[in-house]
Amino acid sequence: MAKVNTRTGIPVRVETMALFRRRRKGDVLAVKAIGMRWDTEDPFTYASHHEDDYPHGNAQQAPPLQEIAGRNLGRDYEQRLGFRMYHGKVVPGFPAHAHQGYETVTVPVLGCIDHFDNLGNQGRYCGGDVHWLTAGKRYQHCEMYPLVHNDRRNPNDITQIMINLPLGRKDAEPVQNMVWAEDVPHVRGDGWDVTVIAGAFGDAAARVPNPDSWAADAANHVRILRIAMEPGAGITLPAVPEGVNRNLYSVSGGGLRVDGGTYRSETRFKLAADADIEVVNGDAAAALWLLEGRPIGERQVSFGPVILGDDREVREALDEIRRRHLDDWPWDYVDQTHPRDTLRFIRYADGREERPASRP
Repeated sequence: MAKVNTRTGIPVRVETMALFRRRRKGDVLAVKAIGMRWDTEDPFTYASHHEDDYPHGNAQQAPPLQEIAGRNLGRDYEQRLGFRMYHGKVVPGFPAHAHQGYETVTVPVLGCIDHFDNLGNQGRYCGGDVHWLTAGKRYQHCEMYPLVHNDRRNPNDITQIMINLPLGRKDAEPVQNMVWAEDVPHVRGDGWDVTVIAGAFGDAAARVPNPDSWAADAANHVRILRIAMEPGAGITLPAVPEGVNRNLYSVSGGGLRVDGGTYRSETRFKLAADADIEVVNGDAAAALWLLEGRPIGERQVSFGPVILGDDREVREALDEIRRRHLDDWPWDYVDQTHPRDTLRFIRYADGREERPASRP
């Protein structure tokens, strides 16, 4: 929820639970319906879940023209024929855009993302890979969703989670790293599978590759889990230290029981920190995300792609982004993609290249 500074007209981000439509006693403190965009709590600033059933790709790794006719290309967030184009006009996705003052963690459970940035880095990452991008200073990249299969449909399931940076790290140089799907730990139980993206669960602990990340320090208790549950499966989420914010997001399934209450999918649950929370799935396969972390607790100002310390810093950063948007872009197109047969990789501006141990 944004509060507007009446002097400058710039929204100030304020953490609040007032938008929750329902409250109940017990260890579920509040619940709220969610959609593609999720409200979050400090240290998280925003999260989004993109799920689209894209058709067969054409020679440009794009949907056929007849399926994108009549759309508001460049700003297509309406799911028609099972998919959205987002800001893409040929290939779906997000052409060159800026980030400053925070971190993004991007996980394509299904589908691929072609990534290029203003520093000269590039890559393609796909189902289950985790891309960590820490951008204290101004940074620009594109994230396109190429339809790599021309012989079958191209379903996507992509979640992006934004983690704030403390004021002392807003001048950190941008850095990106991959954790390939083969190296992401899983914990499996009776009818459930937990992907550990940050923090630890059971006997598994994830690697946070960027040292400036708020998640890199175990004392901050940042935990990001994706929980897949079969019908009727149950799992217990253990208590966390006092003061840690924790939220559970149900993105698919139905009839989910959390702390004794029953809820539909597409629901956010604010959970008590000091309690073990029992989650029991209903009669359909379900996917959930758990975001936990100790808050940074600093007053910061956000507008658009920038989160910094005060109004003046935000205005200056936005001016610089507008001035240098195209001048800093080293690629031929703002919606650059790789050839169809490109395998997963990341290539850094200094020429180093990394690839996963196995083929997709």
